Amino acid sequence: MLGLPDDIGAALFDLDGVITQTATIHAAAWKQMFDAYLRTRDGDGFSPFTDRDYADFVDGKPREAGTRDFLASRGITLPPPEIARLGDEKNALVLAKIAAGQVQVFPGSITYLHKVREAGLKTAIVSSSANCREVLASVGIEDLFDVRVDGLVAKQDGLAGKPAPDTFLAAAQRVGVAPSRAAVFEDALAGVAAGRAGAFGFVVGVNRADQADQLRQYGADVVVDDLSDLLGTGTEG
Repeated sequence: MLGLPDDIGAALFDLDGVITQTATIHAAAWKQMFDAYLRTRDGDGFSPFTDRDYADFVDGKPREAGTRDFLASRGITLPPPEIARLGDEKNALVLAKIAAGQVQVFPGSITYLHKVREAGLKTAIVSSSANCREVLASVGIEDLFDVRVDGLVAKQDGLAGKPAPDTFLAAAQRVGVAPSRAAVFEDALAGVAAGRAGAFGFVVGVNRADQADQLRQYGADVVVDDLSDLLGTGTEG
């Protein structure tokens, strides 16, 4: 009834764009930060940061990697301290939006999460965000996850960010389930690639950015518009 193979024992969820609608908050913060930087650098004729830039270069990646990869797409190379400064500016904007109560959940995802837990599967939240705990607390869903592997945990344990599979592998280990018996739920291309690279038992691509074909190309076994679409389905996708 969960749309997963029968032998799956754990569900590993990305946060932004899968469980919460914080992807819109992050995208807005990235745009605000990058547009201000580009305007200062190039003047009023600068080429602004777009939704496609967010999906292609930033979404799902650790903050500094996203900053570096987007700038590289514009032919801009900056030293690590400047990359870190820009990332910190973006994070401050996100924290302000969280504090202002702007975080919302995807109702279908919360319904699905409850069904997953009722079925006895272990659950983990796996996010590159350093603000993961604050986001979960702001919408009161911390108790729906057995394990949290976020940007803070990744830094503490030296885990490579997505598209490397390290954070998902760490989550599977912490819930005591082999990767082959764990399902990954991701909306970001980098996250889907991480799920495939880790040889997980099932990878669900959540199509929030009109990129269903790309999610499949990057390794999703099934692509849905909302997690509730999985309820009552098989795994043929």
